[in-house]
Amino acid sequence: MKTLLIIAFFLLTLIQVSAAKGRDFYQIQVYRLSTKAQEQCVDNYLKSSYLPALHRAGIKTVGVFKPVASDTTSGKQIIIWLPLKSPGEIDKIQKSLAKDATYQTTGADFIKAPFDLVPFQRKESIVLKAFPDAPTYTLPVFNTKRSERIYELRSYEGPTDFLFRQKVKMFNEGGEIKLFKTLEFNAVFYAEVISGNSMPNLMYMTTFENMEAHDAHWKAFGNHPDWKKLSAIPEYQHTVSKIVKILVYPTDYSDF
Repeated sequence: MKTLLIIAFFLLTLIQVSAAKGRDFYQIQVYRLSTKAQEQCVDNYLKSSYLPALHRAGIKTVGVFKPVASDTTSGKQIIIWLPLKSPGEIDKIQKSLAKDATYQTTGADFIKAPFDLVPFQRKESIVLKAFPDAPTYTLPVFNTKRSERIYELRSYEGPTDFLFRQKVKMFNEGGEIKLFKTLEFNAVFYAEVISGNSMPNLMYMTTFENMEAHDAHWKAFGNHPDWKKLSAIPEYQHTVSKIVKILVYPTDYSDF
């Protein structure tokens, strides 16, 4: 019996590992700023030092975003998104940056900024794991100017771990991701947060060529019969306690 239990545990472990294999991980970094000078300093650091160093380290696609002018609730901030093969890659990146002489030189003004001239107020790091029904990220393709594009980053916080899992289920087995795809929301990713300050929560980013397209897509989503049917299912009720929405656009040096 003991041997059978060991075998069963081993098989279960293999199944879990297999289920996670092939799914992306992501890191979202948020620089919170208070002045225009800080914004310019972070911009220069990201454009001239950080992104080139990430590219040399093998991270080829890095998104950098700022809130649109009409978003008056998010405050001044710069958001960086990058894909990872595993959470352990964050440590590898840090080690790579420490050994990158070019990065250390070009980023010196930011890296070694004095205590009385700080380049940002606070920095936040969020680590995420892609959903099963959206295991890898997808990059949008638009013809509009970057400044006109609207990318929407959403965070859904759950009141409890169980209810949070029900919302994750709603996205995957329930078909919410499928509906977003049907309506062409051009999502970059859907993922659950595995390390952050608002857990339990999930995050996703949808993209649109401009604000008019953003508004039209969400109107179509809210009126769609599949959404009305899905949102009325009892097991998906009261699964979100707080929604944080940030409308952003890609900087001129962002990779997408």
